[in-house]
Amino acid sequence: MRLILTSFGCGLLFGAGLLISGMTEPAKVLGFLDLFGAWDATLAFVMAGAVVVTAAGYALARQRGLPLFAATLQWPTRRDIDAPLVAGAVLFGIGWGLIGLCPGPALVNLAGFSEPVVVFVIAMGAGTIGHDLWRAHSVSVSAQTSVRSDG
Repeated sequence: MRLILTSFGCGLLFGAGLLISGMTEPAKVLGFLDLFGAWDATLAFVMAGAVVVTAAGYALARQRGLPLFAATLQWPTRRDIDAPLVAGAVLFGIGWGLIGLCPGPALVNLAGFSEPVVVFVIAMGAGTIGHDLWRAHSVSVSAQTSVRSDG
């Protein structure tokens, strides 16, 4: 239960930050990406603030040694850049640049029941489910191929 409440609190804080900073407005994001038009630097300041807060949080977590709401710290172990990571980043960037929304602000905007946002979130969910099904199928096929070649 504590994990659920902690996750809810983090999501609530993140959503509030998006609302306060104006990053739930696609026009702000698209304004940031319009380098040769009416450029809006707001997103750069929001990103810089996020980097500072994140760096401070990581520093505190490293000093503390043990997390408040879990048994152990779970630091990322992978540092490689592979094709799925690059492909995901490219798809994310294309969608973000076309629409001006990414998953966090889209979920915050879902409360307004705006038709474009609802369609975006449904497409995002379908893409997530499609990816999970594709990955499960790929793992299944490679496991079957491995069994055949061993036997």
